[in-house]
Amino acid sequence: MKVNNTRSLVLLPLVAAALALPATALAQPRSSNPTAQATLLGQYGDWGAYTASPGGRKVCFALSKPTSQQDNPPNRRTAANAVYLFVSTRPDEKVSNEISVLVTGYAFKANTEATMTIGGGGFPMYTQNDGAWVKNAAEEARLIEAMRKSGDAVIKAQTSKGTATTDTFSLKGISQALDRAAQECK
Repeated sequence: MKVNNTRSLVLLPLVAAALALPATALAQPRSSNPTAQATLLGQYGDWGAYTASPGGRKVCFALSKPTSQQDNPPNRRTAANAVYLFVSTRPDEKVSNEISVLVTGYAFKANTEATMTIGGGGFPMYTQNDGAWVKNAAEEARLIEAMRKSGDAVIKAQTSKGTATTDTFSLKGISQALDRAAQECK
């Protein structure tokens, strides 16, 4: 199956700008505070709702960090290797609820997939550099619905250095964060 990387080519520069990062920094370690240039709309459980306007183009997103992480081999990532689960909306592009994972300080292994598991259902994700996206964009609405109903999401991936990673995200507050981001970007 051929993967359409158009979404990643559009999203990476927008997220980098929203997170106050130059586009050239996408393959380099990111700042430990990716929301420095975004405005917090509200904190809901383990999720925050944010807005930013990189280049005058409004972006709204819900964001969370993992509640637990495991590496194999153990202890390969450090505090500088933050992981973020994003659900972004870009009204100028008519994009709503696009799910992505961004990592800092390392890249995903080239030509591999990550997997997001929610409530027993698995959703394959394609990876590129420091980002991962739902492989089949048509499944994003079903995935959002599963996220709203479930307690957590588990993302398994492999780093460019061969470390198997497992990141667990609490979904407590995601419904409110998504609703608030949608309200801001309607």
